[in-house]
Amino acid sequence: MLKAGRRSALCSALTLAFATTFALTATPASAQEKKKLAFIVNASSDFWKLAEAGVKKAQAELPKYELQFRYPAQGTAALQNALMDDLVAAGTSAIMISSVDPKTSVDAFNRIAKQVPLFTTDSDAPNSNRIAYLGSSNTLAGVQAGEIAVKALPKGAKCMGFVGFLGADNAKERIAGFKKAVAGKGIELVDVRGDDVDFAKARSNVDDVLAAKPDINCMVGFYSYNPPKIYEALKAANKLGKITVIAFDEDPITLGAVKDGSFAGTVVQQPYEWGYQGMKLMAAYLEGDKSKIPADKLIIVPTKVIDKANVDAFSANLKATLGK
Repeated sequence: MLKAGRRSALCSALTLAFATTFALTATPASAQEKKKLAFIVNASSDFWKLAEAGVKKAQAELPKYELQFRYPAQGTAALQNALMDDLVAAGTSAIMISSVDPKTSVDAFNRIAKQVPLFTTDSDAPNSNRIAYLGSSNTLAGVQAGEIAVKALPKGAKCMGFVGFLGADNAKERIAGFKKAVAGKGIELVDVRGDDVDFAKARSNVDDVLAAKPDINCMVGFYSYNPPKIYEALKAANKLGKITVIAFDEDPITLGAVKDGSFAGTVVQQPYEWGYQGMKLMAAYLEGDKSKIPADKLIIVPTKVIDKANVDAFSANLKATLGK
């Protein structure tokens, strides 16, 4: 038998060893207890860098959560849906997504919504069981783009539109808003060419229109990368400034073209706020606070027209937001 002093010492040593072992094994477990929130975009594009910066800011304010910013391998509904399935299987607690194709994704969205709270941004899926949409009013953004066209083209024009996903709600709503604003103003949106976020096709669509439709004197780029591709094509054809361009979003090429007068203007959104507010919204919802969900389930972040008069101030603020 061990003497009392030796037994006490041994017990103390075992207790210390157990406590140390528990601490080492408890640390990973504690990390795993963090709830995971995911923000899924519709395709790989520089446009989403601002949203990613917003998610990064939210992460600093939500230490109990692990925030993820995810791109699908390609901009297709099937790959988006597969990514959501993978995230849920990995223990993600809530998801916010920009839907590539809301019509064909309803069943997939509803399947995810049965497992975790699902929110939409940028491109809504209103017929699904998502909790809420947080993003721009794409219809109002389209109206603003149409107002740029009306101001720049008082004598009327024939316009060609270019967009990524023709079936996405954000595309359809922007196009509808544009048409509403130019109705009766002698401005016609002749057609809209889709490219499925294929940048080479986005450029070739513009080249094809320049070659086949010489009567087109106005172009509208409805997705962030469309205006830069329009710029490239017009520059190559020596038609910069000869065809009026109305843009969306804040690509550096777009802002430069607005500044030098090559573009009439651009309608910018606030993707930084989508990322920041979206993560905070999901965290609050998981904690039982549903007060931020309006009755119509739409949380609208305003859009703004940028033209030659305010482009410098906007660009400076943009650089500050991105820390450049």
